[in-house]
Amino acid sequence: MITLHQFPRAWNIPNPSQFCAKLETYLRMAGIEYRIAETLPLYAPFGKLPFIEDKGQKLADSRVIIRYLQQHYGDSLDGHLSAEQIAQSLAWQRLLEEHLYWVCMYSRWQYGAENWRINKRAIFQGPPQPLADLVAALYRLRIKGQMRGHGIGRLPAAQVFELGRRDVAALSAALHGQAFLLGDRPSSVDASAYGVLVNLLACPVTSPVKDYALTQSALVDYCRRMQFRYFPELGEPQFGA
Repeated sequence: MITLHQFPRAWNIPNPSQFCAKLETYLRMAGIEYRIAETLPLYAPFGKLPFIEDKGQKLADSRVIIRYLQQHYGDSLDGHLSAEQIAQSLAWQRLLEEHLYWVCMYSRWQYGAENWRINKRAIFQGPPQPLADLVAALYRLRIKGQMRGHGIGRLPAAQVFELGRRDVAALSAALHGQAFLLGDRPSSVDASAYGVLVNLLACPVTSPVKDYALTQSALVDYCRRMQFRYFPELGEPQFGA
């Protein structure tokens, strides 16, 4: 059986990591059996979570892992998509994972002392003190460096959140009047969308882009629908908490 290594659950959502939430959602969507091992990034192959162990090998990076799962466990989610929809799926994935994700990371790791305290308590709940504070401080420095390398960390907060608001508006428009990102049937990109959006809408970290996203009923309903369908044991996401 596949072992999924990820952060502990928090905030009444699948995971406080967007990519851990994405991968576990994909596993449930695809009907692949797995077990969870809670861990921290310092034990991961690339220093990031999630990663999996399967058949004696370790695989990291959610994109690589999902491709592996499609090749070895079948692709039951995207077979109905047209070539145009496959192209749209890739474009949405890039917006979610390469841009809106970093806006969310900015909110958690760089925007305000209270946001950082909430984020640290959820992510680094495993190690004893004072080790937890030390590891958290080191990772915060590392992630701030990654945000600067990306470019989002160099901008004033107002510009970061305006860029994020435009991402949110595009996703809301795409989801208006349909159940899933590419229509009335779920596909693999919905794992990405739910992983990022539920971490924006239903975590206790605050930001102007979250405030705007909460006004978009299409996004709120989408996260509620995905969670009830794939994580019914978690109940209602705590929007606005």
